[in-house]
Amino acid sequence: MSDILIVDDERDIRELIGDILEDEGYTTRLAGNSNEAMAEINAAPPALLILDIWLKDSKMDGIDILKTVKRDNPDVPVVIISGHGNIEIAVAAIKQGAYDFIEKPFNIDQLLVVIRRAMEASRLRHENQKLKRRETVAAEMKGDSPAFRVLLGQLDKVTKSNGRVMLAGPAGAGKELAARYIHMHSARANAPFVTVNCAGVAPESMEGMLFGRETADRGIEPGLLEQAHGGVIYFDEVADMPLGTQSKILRVLVDQQFTRVGGGDKVRVDLRVISSTNRDLAEEIEAGRFRQELYHRLNVVPIAVPSLEDRREDIPLLARYFIEHCHKTQGLTLRELSEDAVALLQTMVWPGNVRQLKNLVERVLILGDGTGEIEARELPQDAATGGEEEGRIVLSGILATLPLREAREAFEREYLLTQINRFGGNISRTASFVGMERSALHRKLKSLGVVTGAKGGARIALFEEESVD
Repeated sequence: MSDILIVDDERDIRELIGDILEDEGYTTRLAGNSNEAMAEINAAPPALLILDIWLKDSKMDGIDILKTVKRDNPDVPVVIISGHGNIEIAVAAIKQGAYDFIEKPFNIDQLLVVIRRAMEASRLRHENQKLKRRETVAAEMKGDSPAFRVLLGQLDKVTKSNGRVMLAGPAGAGKELAARYIHMHSARANAPFVTVNCAGVAPESMEGMLFGRETADRGIEPGLLEQAHGGVIYFDEVADMPLGTQSKILRVLVDQQFTRVGGGDKVRVDLRVISSTNRDLAEEIEAGRFRQELYHRLNVVPIAVPSLEDRREDIPLLARYFIEHCHKTQGLTLRELSEDAVALLQTMVWPGNVRQLKNLVERVLILGDGTGEIEARELPQDAATGGEEEGRIVLSGILATLPLREAREAFEREYLLTQINRFGGNISRTASFVGMERSALHRKLKSLGVVTGAKGGARIALFEEESVD
């Protein structure tokens, strides 16, 4: 894009600059006053704005236009020109966000150099945004379990609107990935996706980070809300947002504008808001740690992101995806998973959810010295040493303290429940894996005190395949 808007109250000057730039291959538009300038900008923001400071018979001078452009179209570079230039005007223009300042009468070669540099800086900014969006595209949603399909169906529905979404689920379950999926498949896919890590920012720094700052020394420093203009602002773990900031964010959601810290001008923003939490916000409201009004504003469309425990059938697919990802991004050996390793992964406890599985796969690939299949013995099996970074085996506990008969029954019960859980409650698939007839498995479950179809002690819902009576 090489569209340049030239704003100058002297017709000869703006036409001269326009002719020169068109000879250089640029497309130009001309405006002689602030009304014409704002009409052109509102019709289509230019790739670059050349702006005279003093505009005769205009409601706004160049600094006023500069402030407006930087508020509504912060990515547009602005080159200021003036025949009354002095160091104070130059400093004021740069502080308000101008790329550079050129004094009349200007040297044509100097003007062209500044314009090329400004256009290149703008191009690099857009390239950087494209790279960030490419990272978002690379973040794929993977799964085929019933719980995952329900989640994906809900996400697909909300991509078609601008409604605010609240993603609730345990840490590591993939809430940010779900937020990026919404953004990637929405009409705002080419606009920014900006994450606010509410738990990782000190309360005293939160407002400056969100709203930006205006100071005499450093001028305008846009905050995350301005950076997300036109796109999505994602509040990660919103329950950790300070109460004082919550009130101001509520006002932004109502008015779609705010004032920078230390500033006086209103900044308008067009944002879609997606939030996430791993806490019960009703409890947070009851405890006085979260504002009920903000909750209702953010929780327009609530979506539950399932834990890995609720989608065990996806574990083999996810593990293989992470193996391929580590191979492509880190050059780690591309290995297959053995059947024993798959079975073990599906019977492990995952308090850290999908993030924990990803970390485990990466660790095995880094520490492993083999090139063949990943065997079960290579997977970490000691929960005491790893916390959320390790998996622990479900088939453990107090068996060693029980008499043989009780230990055998406890083992069989735990083993069968683990396999049923592994296959999502499907009795036929479980029977096939454990090497039993389906009717024999039913009898065994009954003898162990497990009733088919009851949730109770099984902690899962058992069901038959629809094709089997």
